[in-house]
Amino acid sequence: FISLPYPRNEAQMALGNHTMVTHFILLGIPNTDGLQTILFFTFLAFYLCTLLGNLLILSAVLGDPRLHTPMYFFLCNLAVVDLGFSSVSIPKLLANLWAKNRIISMGGCMSQVFFYHFLASTECLLYTVMAYDRYVAICHPLRYLLIMNRRVCVLLAAGAWITSSFHATILASLTFTLPYCGSNVIDYFFCDIFPVAKLACGDTHIIETVTFTNTGLVPMTCFSLILASYIRIVYSVVKMNSAEGRRKAASTCASHLVVVTLFFGPCAVIYTQPQLSKVMVTAVELFGYIVTPLLNPVIYTLRNKEVKDALRKL
Repeated sequence: FISLPYPRNEAQMALGNHTMVTHFILLGIPNTDGLQTILFFTFLAFYLCTLLGNLLILSAVLGDPRLHTPMYFFLCNLAVVDLGFSSVSIPKLLANLWAKNRIISMGGCMSQVFFYHFLASTECLLYTVMAYDRYVAICHPLRYLLIMNRRVCVLLAAGAWITSSFHATILASLTFTLPYCGSNVIDYFFCDIFPVAKLACGDTHIIETVTFTNTGLVPMTCFSLILASYIRIVYSVVKMNSAEGRRKAASTCASHLVVVTLFFGPCAVIYTQPQLSKVMVTAVELFGYIVTPLLNPVIYTLRNKEVKDALRKL
């Protein structure tokens, strides 16, 4: 959930006699003139496949009692997040590409900011919870169901959703309590905090500071906890005497490691390569918004015999 800073035009600080903004105009993806039709059908195909894949995961897990375990409970939560995350900006992006309707209301813009940060934060926290689940399964197999009982699973999942809602509410509230009275053109393909706050007529120091802190603290904390879980897992796997046990442990963690890499990868590229052009940054972010939610169900399905068996029964 990447929020990138944009240079502010200091002239926008003056309120003057400007009319208060009631809607925004999204400029969309840069340097795509003449490619709108191709991009529309490409993004539409990805979006429909994302909806189908995650709905199939939900149906398979809910419909097969054998999959009513902690790991699949968290996978269902992840599928719900991916359904919502891909729907935050893609439908509006498709409308912009097809009908060239680039207008978005103030309420619609606020919704995009809130749900983007809400769902991205929830996904980050769920990956952390799933890493802990894998740690318990491998390092404490005999006590796994005792530790990861239904109450603990519900509390962990609810904690991820509730914490993220507070995180997103703070960011969205600070963004849209600012006055908007000048330009209403957002140089981006959806509403995010910095592109929107750039247009504010008031002082944006507080929202910029809070956003930098929150959007840095949450993923770094999650990444550190995931890393700690896998260090313990690797230590336990190395101590195993059985080659079959090591193979099963590696297979259990492989899917989670791949999706975590896909989630944190775009963040790492953007924050460690500040010299990237705006076009490259947009391409990396589109990968995170469009491709990652599609790949999650594919990765978990291709490497999981139980899920594939459940899908065949649908």
